[in-house]
Amino acid sequence: MAVKFVVPPEGKRIRSMVEERLKQAMADNGAKVTVEWRGEQKHLSVISMPVDLLYFNPDTHRIRAQRTLDPEQNRILEEEPWSEAAQDYLALLLSRSPSNPSQTDPDFTALQDELDDFGQKEPGIISPDGILVDGNTRCAALRKLGIKDIRVGVLPADTSRRDINSVELALQLRRDKRREYSYINRLIAIEEELANGRRVEDVARDFNIKTGTLHQDRWVYQLVLDAIDRSKDPVSGVELKLVDFEDHQEKLRELQRDYTKLAKTDPDAAEQLKESRLAMVVLNYPKTSVRLAEADFHTRYVDERLPDDLRPVAQAAAAVSIPGLPGVAVPDATATVKTVRALTDSLLRAKAASLAGDKLTPSDVTQASAKIKAARSTFDSAVKMAGQNAQLQKRKIAVPERLTDAADYVNQCAAEFAQAKAKRALDEDAFDDALLTLRASLARLAKQAGRTFDSPGDGVEWLLNAVRENR
Repeated sequence: MAVKFVVPPEGKRIRSMVEERLKQAMADNGAKVTVEWRGEQKHLSVISMPVDLLYFNPDTHRIRAQRTLDPEQNRILEEEPWSEAAQDYLALLLSRSPSNPSQTDPDFTALQDELDDFGQKEPGIISPDGILVDGNTRCAALRKLGIKDIRVGVLPADTSRRDINSVELALQLRRDKRREYSYINRLIAIEEELANGRRVEDVARDFNIKTGTLHQDRWVYQLVLDAIDRSKDPVSGVELKLVDFEDHQEKLRELQRDYTKLAKTDPDAAEQLKESRLAMVVLNYPKTSVRLAEADFHTRYVDERLPDDLRPVAQAAAAVSIPGLPGVAVPDATATVKTVRALTDSLLRAKAASLAGDKLTPSDVTQASAKIKAARSTFDSAVKMAGQNAQLQKRKIAVPERLTDAADYVNQCAAEFAQAKAKRALDEDAFDDALLTLRASLARLAKQAGRTFDSPGDGVEWLLNAVRENR
């Protein structure tokens, strides 16, 4: 949710300074920067402004997900966006890694080094009141370096809050931008653009993605929000955060694709697949392992290996009444789906508790971490078994596919044989040698088949007979 803000406390002073410097810049026919402004290109005059006088944009999408990590700081940011505490919080988040805000972002460090070595290359953008529209991160880096001024283009005098957000998005989504929005912050930005009444097609174009990808990402975003809601402890209120899903983009997109495809033919199986894969995302498995979780992953590999403290209470299917239709009821999720979901809920809450820090007692955090560790051990065994079976299945499929490919090559050879013969271009000796090689290969295959099949089918019988006749 965007914070509420009005003109900053120093807004009038800044506007006065900006107007004076703009007059001088226009008189000198100074540098300009071009932005997308209300549907058209606008050329803005560039001036120099003190970095300490400007305000970080409380609405910036670059750190939208990360803001909620500290509820108290976020509350201050929403209620007093121009206060020193709120602005310091924004400056801190702008320098932090999107997926791990406890660490400095390597991209921020690289930006500092670049500014220190080569100076500012591209100007930022500000509102007439001194709100940074583009260049929030650059301004934070310049302040840390002790550099006093930043070059900025200035938006028109009638700039609104909506204009600020539109210009920021347009600039950040250019392909030439060095530091892109993180995945979750992009999802938030997309939802806000659609909530403002924009068409799906227009938003997809602005974000340089297909409409299908936009729908896919919206599905993922709702899944993440639902997972966060399911992770919330009813007593302590501890829950997962948006940033906890930052590094799982590809896993979640693959989940959406496989879930949607399976749901068309078997909704219950699709739900089982979704719950098992979400649990594996929570346990931080790589995508190559996550994709091993098919619909039967829980019942086939996980259930029998679960320790007692992880085993969910047996669930039963039930009927759900339809409001307004007395006596009419439909079945809810199957018992298997509800059981798999109960395990995922347990892991979501345990993960949230393990990351709670000082919001819970050390004993509670330790207990939750032990639960995650036990779950990881159980899933490790399940993943190993699923992987072995997947490899076996591939080998089963690969054997007949190899023969099908060989048949295609033989058919192609037959067609090219006729052409070569007609053109008198056939190398008969080489052809004869190749047939002998083929005969030897078929003999090796027949030897394996003869050991495998007690009651050979027509194809295997033909192969065995063909090899016998050539002995």
